[in-house]
Amino acid sequence: MLLRYSPGSPFGRKPAIAVHLLGLVGKIDMVNHEADPDNSIRQRNPLHKVPMLVTDSGAEIFDSPVIVEYLDELAGGGKLLPASGEERYKALTRLALADGIAEASVLINYEDRWREPEQKSQKWIEHQRGKVERGFAFFEANVPASFDAAAIGLFCAVTYVDQRNDIPGWRDRLPRLAAWFEKVRTSESSIAATDP
Repeated sequence: MLLRYSPGSPFGRKPAIAVHLLGLVGKIDMVNHEADPDNSIRQRNPLHKVPMLVTDSGAEIFDSPVIVEYLDELAGGGKLLPASGEERYKALTRLALADGIAEASVLINYEDRWREPEQKSQKWIEHQRGKVERGFAFFEANVPASFDAAAIGLFCAVTYVDQRNDIPGWRDRLPRLAAWFEKVRTSESSIAATDP
C-alpha cells in the first residue's frame, strides 16, 4: 500500500501517526507528495488533495479521517475508533472538531500566503481564528483521555496552529490543553517518528 502525504500538513501527518500507532510501518510505503515530480495525484484525486492512500487492490482512499478509519479497520478495528455505538460517534465528532480547527488555521495561512496585500480580509482571518479559539476552549474542558483518532487529529491541529502562532499566548490561557499537548509531544513515539 502507498500513502501519499505532506508531512507538514496536519491532515497528512494524522494518517502517518496512525500508521505508526497501529504497527503498520513496513506494510505501507509513505511518500512525501511534494517529492512526486509527476504530481500524479492530480490524475488520481479530483480534489488534488493529500493525503491519499492507495490500497493493494488499487483503491484510492481520501481524505484523512477516512484513511485513519480504514487503517484502524486494517489493524483489527477498535484501536483508534470505537467499533460502534454512541462512543464511536462521540470520537468521530471530536475528530471532526479537530479537523475543523486545522482547516480554520490553514485558511488563515492561505489568506496570508495566497492573497495580495490589498485583498486580505482581516474580518475573514478573525472569523477563522474564532473557530480555532472555540475549538481550543472545547478541548481545554475536554482533554482527551487516550491517544485515539480524535486525539491524533487534535495534536496535529494544535501543532499546526502553534507553529504559525495563529493564537498567541494560548498556552497561558489554556493550561490543561497545553499540558496535554506537551505530554503527548514528548511521550508518544509516533510523534517523533512523524515530525516533519
